[in-house]
Amino acid sequence: MKNKNTYILAIESSCDDTACAILNNNTVLSNHVAGQNIHKQYGGVVPELASRAHQSNIIPVVHEALKAAGITKEQLSAIAFTRGPGLMGSLLVGASFAKSLALSLDIPLIDVHHMHAHILAHFIDNGQEMPTFPFIAMTISGGHTQIVKVNSYDNMVVLGTTQDDAVGEAFDKTGKLLGLGYPAGPLVDKLAQLGNPLAFEFPVPKAPLFNYSFSGFKTAVLYFLQRETQKDPDFIAKNLNDICASVQHTIIKILFKKLEKVVKTTGIKQVAIGGGVSANSGIRAKLVSYNEQGWKTFIPPFEYTTDNAAMIGIVGYFKYLDGNFAGMDISASPRIAM
Repeated sequence: MKNKNTYILAIESSCDDTACAILNNNTVLSNHVAGQNIHKQYGGVVPELASRAHQSNIIPVVHEALKAAGITKEQLSAIAFTRGPGLMGSLLVGASFAKSLALSLDIPLIDVHHMHAHILAHFIDNGQEMPTFPFIAMTISGGHTQIVKVNSYDNMVVLGTTQDDAVGEAFDKTGKLLGLGYPAGPLVDKLAQLGNPLAFEFPVPKAPLFNYSFSGFKTAVLYFLQRETQKDPDFIAKNLNDICASVQHTIIKILFKKLEKVVKTTGIKQVAIGGGVSANSGIRAKLVSYNEQGWKTFIPPFEYTTDNAAMIGIVGYFKYLDGNFAGMDISASPRIAM
């Protein structure tokens, strides 16, 4: 079904960002995102507010994406959307709009798994080298921490996952303990670059096989801060950069200890990262360092790390080529499995 010009309109609405992208085959023509600043005052995403904002944002975002791409809706080949996982109310807005648009244009509808999209974002044609199958992907975000063996575009096997909190939560919640704003992850990263990563030592939680655990780490940071602030109420302010650097150093150690084990066990040395936390400068630098050990590493451009519709579009394009379409009876699935 490959045409010279396959135009995919993709919609991403799994959490608090309303995004739309237009792809011509595997090339991104436009990639628009409308964020929701209202959640900052609550220190986290409020699902009801998120779904309402999606309803307000989705038509303007789609309009701007089409305008920037320089095409009309009549030229579209298919509509792709995030089916899950994510917040149910947010997913419903994107799914309903996608179904309505596909039906009105009489073109195929394509459902996309959000985490598959983070992995396959590496296949967007932006001039960078792409991984070949099979490869190992570490997907790290606010809601997910997984190590996946990627055998093909539609064959992925989860080798390890978090048993409790995701790595993004570990960054945000420890940042909150330090009095940083939401989302705290980028702020921790920024301050960490100014501090000593070996200033304070935090434990690396144990988890079976290739799985992760971050709840014990967060508790250790909490008790550490409580203990030190009892001695000196200004401890955090005096040592903020070093605390952030030590926190980030430990999280990186937790992530890569398991990733090293997977590479050694599988013998697969092509490794890619994806998800919002893959924007972290320390994680990106650590991954690149493994090239000296014979790994071949792949890091997505910043615009394809956080939730975006371009990554939904690339999955949509591959599924379009296979004729793998969804029926109009398909529904959003907040806990859909890999």
